[in-house]
This record gives sequence, C-alpha cells and structure tokens, in this order.
Amino acid sequence: MSKSDKAGKTGSYVYTMHRLSKVVPPKREILKNISLSFFPGAKIGVLGLNGAGKSTLLRIMAGVDTEFDGEARAMPGINVGYLPQEPQLDPEKTVREIVEEAVGVIKDAQARLDAVYAAYAEPDA
Repeated sequence: MSKSDKAGKTGSYVYTMHRLSKVVPPKREILKNISLSFFPGAKIGVLGLNGAGKSTLLRIMAGVDTEFDGEARAMPGINVGYLPQEPQLDPEKTVREIVEEAVGVIKDAQARLDAVYAAYAEPDA
C-alpha cells in the first residue's frame, strides 16, 4: 500500500477520488482513471481546455452527477458546493421578474433596516 493510500484510509484527506471515470454517449470518455486527494484547507484550481471535463469533475465532487465509475467521497461533515456555469432561469418569467426575485432578500432587509432607523428617529425613542 502506497503512502497516499495509507493517508486516505486514515481520514487525513477531506476529499478523495480513486480511479474515477466518466463516459457519456456514444462512448465518449470525459474523465479517465482520475485519482485525487485534498488535505484540509487546500486551495485547488481546475484547468483545462473546453470540453476537457472540468465541469463534470466539479459536478461529481459536489454530488450533482452520480453516474460514474470509481470512487468519489468527501469526509463526513464536508460539503462541496457547486454553482453552475449557466444559471437555470425560469423561462416563464421576464428578466425583470428574475432580477427582482434575486434582489428580493436584499430589498426586504433594507426595508426592515429603514423601519428600525425610522423608529430611532422618533422623538420619544
């Protein structure tokens, strides 16, 4: 057993991938035999040409894509977030409605803050 295999078995990595492969129809191999391990606090970058499998790799790490061969797992308590390259917008809504929905939480917080400021501005506050 190699040193890296032993480290992975003891749980010193926050995320491990072992011999991961991904094939999409009609038999196009996107990822082939990938093995990775990340230490706590590690900063990583994923680089490659268009179509090289970067987004696929990240979707697998985040658990969004579960159709692959090999192993991919995070240490218990570790979550991997994933923000899609292209947001999934509701085709039934206008651009204005989508933007208003996105900033709605901020507008609500601003309204509550304005109410607090107004209450403190009262002479008897």
